[in-house]
Amino acid sequence: MWQLADTTLDSHLLIGTARYPSPEIMIEAIRASGAQVATISIKRQNPRERSGDQFWQLLSQMKLQLLPNTAHCYSAREAIETAMIARELFDTHWIKLEVLGSEYQLNPDPFALVEAAAELIAQGFEVFPYCTDDLALGERLVNLGCRILMPWAAPIGTGKGLLNPYALTMLRQRFPDITLIVDAGIGLPSHAAKAMELGYDGILLNTAVAQSHDPVIMAKAFAHGIEAGRLARAAGPMAEQDVAHPSTPAIDRPFWHQEP
Repeated sequence: MWQLADTTLDSHLLIGTARYPSPEIMIEAIRASGAQVATISIKRQNPRERSGDQFWQLLSQMKLQLLPNTAHCYSAREAIETAMIARELFDTHWIKLEVLGSEYQLNPDPFALVEAAAELIAQGFEVFPYCTDDLALGERLVNLGCRILMPWAAPIGTGKGLLNPYALTMLRQRFPDITLIVDAGIGLPSHAAKAMELGYDGILLNTAVAQSHDPVIMAKAFAHGIEAGRLARAAGPMAEQDVAHPSTPAIDRPFWHQEP
């Protein structure tokens, strides 16, 4: 069990709800993943819209903790307004804050992100900022009052995995008491396991499951990968060595007499 903001969870996987082959497969995949938190886009999945209501009815049956997001917002003002609508629609103060700076790589706009985060925190939101792995940006967001950071592993939807493990490691070391969730760029369960081995608290992903050949099986794979990475971090890996060391003792010497 772990604490995400004001909620206690079992699963360390947060899952998206877009781009599945069908709503039925989405529901089955989310169940297979064991995820207890699901993200939802106000701009694409608004329950007030005709198509959004059916989607919302399916999702509401699962009793998930919803994390509305401000996807497809390209200014601080647009993101703030979207967050206000989300709080009214879904009766939650949680918001995954996305303010994009480029349609080419869908990278966060750090200046608009800080601006929007400051305003939303002042309005009582629990802000989950989607950000790059830049340490200075992380410090600005934490100083504003963000208790959670969501740095990318790679650009959204690329599936390239952890492009800069060093930067992610520095974030973990710099913010030992901040909840860190890798968001975007994860493509394989091994990517997620690696992030958890670095000490991250959770993984948020969507495309890696939704666009796989079998989303249900892939959701299960991610659940196992994330748990494996978490356990490996908790167990503590062996120290790397520059030269080979025998793993079995010599015949004439018991293993407890071998040099370490």
